[in-house]
Amino acid sequence: MDAALLWICDEVAAALRDGRPVVALESSLIAQGLPVPHNLETALAAEEAVRAAGAIPATAAVEGGRLLLGASRDVLERLADPTQRPAKAASRDLGPLLAAGRLASTTVSATMRIASMAGVRLFATGGIGGVHRGASVSFDVSSDIDELAATPVAVVSSGAKSILDLPATVELLETRRVPIVGYGVGELPAFYSTSAGISLAHRVDGAEAAARAIGRHFAIPGAGGLLIVQPPPFELAIGSDEMAGWIEAATLAASADRISGGAVTPYVLARVAELSGGRTLRTNIGLIVNNARTAAQIAVAMAAQPGSASA
Repeated sequence: MDAALLWICDEVAAALRDGRPVVALESSLIAQGLPVPHNLETALAAEEAVRAAGAIPATAAVEGGRLLLGASRDVLERLADPTQRPAKAASRDLGPLLAAGRLASTTVSATMRIASMAGVRLFATGGIGGVHRGASVSFDVSSDIDELAATPVAVVSSGAKSILDLPATVELLETRRVPIVGYGVGELPAFYSTSAGISLAHRVDGAEAAARAIGRHFAIPGAGGLLIVQPPPFELAIGSDEMAGWIEAATLAASADRISGGAVTPYVLARVAELSGGRTLRTNIGLIVNNARTAAQIAVAMAAQPGSASA
């Protein structure tokens, strides 16, 4: 891989050479997803959770005309600083942002692309993007869906963000041949809530079982990504009925304020946090760190599989 395009920090590069477990992490939660100071604190807590479980964290970003995997503390701090005005990069944005030399955070799709370029097969996030409510009119569908279909990286999340049309998101993932595997659950989590009431076709119990499923999936020629889903920590989960009211109010506010495109999700999440008195923020932080921990446990199990070259 061209070092002028993809920069991998020494620790992550050494782990990849030695076949030790690595977990990719996104950075849009720092720049756009969470408020100061929770944004940087949560990113560092996710990295620490990965280390504590025995893997190496590799946070992605874009800076100085290069894709970064294993971004430095300095880069993370600049992403967390609103005065720096970092861009938000989905996979479609990477080329133009590289050419412009911009500082940018990476969403799910961009992080998957960068991780795959480096040979990292496991990535942890809070929730993926999907089909937005009203997409039959707006055609607003996250590029995360197509990235999952095309890019061979396993993503550990708490499902798709609950502000989305979850049944439509599941249907589109099925159409795009992306398996959804419940981690200890048989129903799709709804991000803040334990269940969206949608049954899953596949379930694994424990890191070793997840590692086997991921390994077999990637052994199939032409396979794209795979989605591993687990609920938020039980003590932080919020009831689905309560969430529905906040989401409806926040979505109406976004429409009234003419928010569109990539700005919808951070706007709605921020408004829901206000309406919930901060409860959704606490849940969001908790599930991000918990998913990072679980991804690391799976990465360790993957690295221990016979014939495994890397995590």
